This record gives sequence, C-alpha cells and structure tokens, in this order.
Amino acid sequence: MQRLSTTRLSAVLLLCLVVVAGLSWLAHYQTRAKAFHDLHDRGQNTLSLAESSLRGQLARFERLPKLLADQRVIRSLMLSPSNSDLILAANMYLRDTAELLGASDVYVMYRDGVTLAASNFDQPHSFVGGNFAFRPYFFDAMRHGEGRFYALGTTSNKRGYYFGAPIDVAGQRRGVMVIKIDVDEIEQAWASDDLRILVTDPENIIFLSNRPDWLFHAFGELTPERLARTEETRRYANAPIGEIEYRARTDRHGFRLLTGPGSETDASEYLVVAREMPQADWEVQVLLPTRAARVQAAATVAIGLSLSGIVALLGLIVWQRRRQLAIRLAIEQAAKDDLERRVALRTSELRDVNMALEDEVTERRATEEQLRKTQSELVQAGKLAALGQMSAALSHEFNQPLGAARNYAENAQLLLDRGRNVEARSNIDRIVGMIDRMTRISRHLRNFARKPNQQLRPVALAEAVAAAQELLGWRLTKCGVTLTVDLGDGALCVTGGAVRLQQVLVNLLSNAIDAVEDWPDKRLHLRARLCGDMVQITLRDHGAGVAEGVQARIFDPFFSTKEVGKGLGLGLSISYNIVHDFGGRLSMRNHPEGGAEFTIELRAAAQASIEAAQ
Repeated sequence: MQRLSTTRLSAVLLLCLVVVAGLSWLAHYQTRAKAFHDLHDRGQNTLSLAESSLRGQLARFERLPKLLADQRVIRSLMLSPSNSDLILAANMYLRDTAELLGASDVYVMYRDGVTLAASNFDQPHSFVGGNFAFRPYFFDAMRHGEGRFYALGTTSNKRGYYFGAPIDVAGQRRGVMVIKIDVDEIEQAWASDDLRILVTDPENIIFLSNRPDWLFHAFGELTPERLARTEETRRYANAPIGEIEYRARTDRHGFRLLTGPGSETDASEYLVVAREMPQADWEVQVLLPTRAARVQAAATVAIGLSLSGIVALLGLIVWQRRRQLAIRLAIEQAAKDDLERRVALRTSELRDVNMALEDEVTERRATEEQLRKTQSELVQAGKLAALGQMSAALSHEFNQPLGAARNYAENAQLLLDRGRNVEARSNIDRIVGMIDRMTRISRHLRNFARKPNQQLRPVALAEAVAAAQELLGWRLTKCGVTLTVDLGDGALCVTGGAVRLQQVLVNLLSNAIDAVEDWPDKRLHLRARLCGDMVQITLRDHGAGVAEGVQARIFDPFFSTKEVGKGLGLGLSISYNIVHDFGGRLSMRNHPEGGAEFTIELRAAAQASIEAAQ
C-alpha cells in the first residue's frame, strides 16, 4: 500500500513539473512578445519624432529658392552673367540671405551648370566657377521646375540637402537658384545611448545617423549596379562606401529583426521600425536593441524553473503531511463521530435561527420600502408646509389687487357713462395687468404644489429662478430684502427637474430671507456661472452666518435653528437630497466678508426641454 502511494506521488510530482515547465515556456513566449511590442511602440514614437524633425527642417526651405529666384539682382545677373558689378552684388546678397535663413550655402547656377554667384564666394572652398550640372537637382529644376537632392558636397565635402528652383527671365529658363541646408543639427537632436536612428537612400546606403561609424555604409552587398547608380550622381563624392554585415529576418510576431556588426560572442540584435519619406526619397529607420527584452524573457524562464523546484519540494512536504494525517485521522475518528452528532443538533438550531433571520430581512425590506414612500411624501409635505406658511401673505397678494380691480372697474363704469372712453380703457388695462399677475402667481403655486416628474431633463435656470422670485416676492417686499440676481448670459441650462429645482431655490431663498429679516444689511445675492461642464449657483446673505458647531448638522433632517413653530427642519435636508438626485452637490460655508453662502453645483445641459417643466 505504501509503495502504491509512493508511485502515485511520483506521478503527481512529474505531472506538476511538466505543467510548470509548460507554463514557464508560455510565460517566456508571452513576456518576449510583450517586451517586443513595447519596444516597437517606443520605436514608433521615436520614428515619428525623427520624421517630424526632418519634415519640419525641409519644409522651412522648400519654397525659398523660388522666392529668391524672383529677386531683381538675380534676374539681372541672368541677363548679364559676365557683369562683375552684378556678380559682386549677387554674392553679397546671397551671403546675407544665407546668414539670415541659417542655410549652409545659397548659390546661383547658369543654364550651363556653372555657378555665377554664391554665399561662400569669399571662402576657401567657394562654389563660384564650379560646374554642378551633373547634380540631379540642377537638371530636375531646369526640366521640371523643381529640384531636390541630398548628397556629400564635392567642393565642401559636407553633407547637405539641396533645393533647386528655375530662374525664368523674359520667358526663358536661364538658370537655377539653389539652397543647401546642413543636416548635422538634425543628427545632434537624435543623440541616444541605445537607439540607432538612421536615414537611407534608395540604394539602402546610410546618409544620416546618430552613429557616425555607420555613415556611408550600405545594408547588404554593394553590387556593381548599386555602385554605378550612386556614382552617376556623385551623391557621396569621393567618400568610400562600406558594407554593414547583417542578417535580416521576420519573427513569428511579424517584427523585423536585424543582427548588426559585432563579434561572434557579442552580436547586436535590433528590432527595426521603418517608414518611407517619398517626398525626400528617404527611408527613416529606428533600430532598438533587443537584449533587455531577451534578458527579461530568460529571467521569466528562470523564475519558472525555480517555481518548479518549489512545487516539487511542496509536493514532498504534502506527501509527508498526508502520512502524518492518516495516523491522526484514525485517532480522531471517535471524536469525529461525537462531533457529527453535536453538529446535527447545532444545525437544527441554526436552521431555526436562519428562518427567523429571513423573516427579519423580509420585514426590513418592507420597512425600507415604506421609508422611501414616507420620504417622498415628506418632500411633498415640506412643499405644502411652505405653501401653508405663505398662505396668509398670498391671501394679501390676491386681496389687494382684487380690491384695486373693483375700484378701477367702478371708476371705469362711471367714466363710460360720462363718455370718457380713453380714461376708462386705461382703467381696464390696469385691471388686466392685475389679473395677469394673479394668474402667474397661481400658476407658480400650482406647479410648486404638485408632485414632480422623477426623470432628469434639461431645465432653464432663468425660468426656475423667476418662478421662485414670483413665489417669494411678497416676503422680499414685506421684509425689505433686496435680491440681486446675476445669471451671466441668462441662457444657462442644468440637468434636473423644474419643479424640484424650484423647490430647492424657494427653500434656500426662504432661509436667506429669515437670516437677514432682523439684520441691518438685508441684501441677498444670487449668482450663476458655467464652470467647465458644471453650472455653479451661489446664494449669499449678509446676515450673521452659521455657527461653527451647527455647520456639520445643517443638512440633517428635523434640525433647525429657528424658533418652535417657524420650521420643520426639513427644508435644507430635502434640498440636499434633491440636488444629490440630480447628480449634483449642495454645500454651505460662511463667507469671509460675513453672512452665509450656499453653493449648488449641477451638470450643465445643452437646452431646456418643455417636458422638464412638468
């Protein structure tokens, strides 16, 4: 039996080793792929920066030769190429222009290819008198109207990019204006300890690189045909062209890999990211060393093997523990039987407790549902309580215009009897105005009292503020309170419900009026501004403010600092919950200059909806 158990343990350990080895290989594969993807992304970013710097440098100069070709001194020189005064004037002009533009050289070639004037006319290696008709930028400009070329200068022995434009005078093409720019600054911007950034020509010869030892070296074998095409344009003058031995391949993930120069024991492998620049006839390449990625993958394998050893050790420990447990199980069997009996008894007790808990959960859910209904009714009750508090003053608001309307009507009747129709019409117009005012107040009261739509829609802030002002106008007048409203451009819309937003504004304004009713400074300020995607509404009074110990509880239900009978302590709590339901925030602070300031933050909406007012 023990031998069978040992055999089974060995099989399990072997299976575990196989699984761990497989997982280690998979981890190595995935880690290498992830590292190569990260390298590729880094290369793409570097490539984009390198390409942008090249394009930007070329774009600075590409239109300038055509502009310089139209200058009077250049056109005059084309008509009199042997005039020494014109040659001197052109030389001076080209030298100043080269310094101004930051160009390496600027020169003018006659139609036979001979350079008539140049910015370096006073330098040891002046282009004046040199014939560069063999350069592609010359005959391309003469034939096609534009020439571009990059090469190693035959006179200056400096690399540059050439822009050529034809010089047309009196309907004839008489020469070419050329600007040469230095590319050394571009290479200096590419400085890097590990990346190789290079630019190759159509023959895959490196023309630009942040590694000087790679310049004028070609990838692949330099066949006679490749050398002949290069020497035909004398692109690299007399500079020797070398070869870079490499082995190119594409791995299973589609990455281009390149094994560059190096000893057999320290060969350098690079991941290649390349992009064509057709306008300049270049290919920009970024080579990233893969050593770190491979080291990371190898470390993953090492970790996997270490895990395999740990698993094997754990397996042995488990096997030994199982033997000890088998002995202990035999001793504990009797105690286990007794424990099972106790468990059965305890299970029965727990079942009874569980049933009681289920009943309690059901009762709690019913209580929560009732609480939600009560809260909704409490919000409505808060509005009705506010209406009740306003009823006496609103009765005065209605009785006063009704009495005035009666007087105006009686006067109008007398005026009509006496034939004074114009004065009678004036009295009737005043009666209509009073009826319109009572109608507006009645409509606002009706909207304020009914239960709101719970859906959120765009609400015009100006309409909600106007409705609240209508409802509380009598209190503002009675208490002598001045309310200043600043809504910016007046077209602000928020996400919410019109009735509930009106209730919040009425609650806050009522509290603000209470705060300054017995205070010398009876000013209130209501201000709204758009802050990003939120609308911020602030209401400030000039009262005594809120005590430090009260601020933390000011939004609690049934908490009030007013005298008994002057409030239920629900207004701010209801307002806080309404704003929260809108997805906003209601906060309060004491203003540094005195008084309390309440701030409502609501999500801005595009436009108000008619349905939002329901």
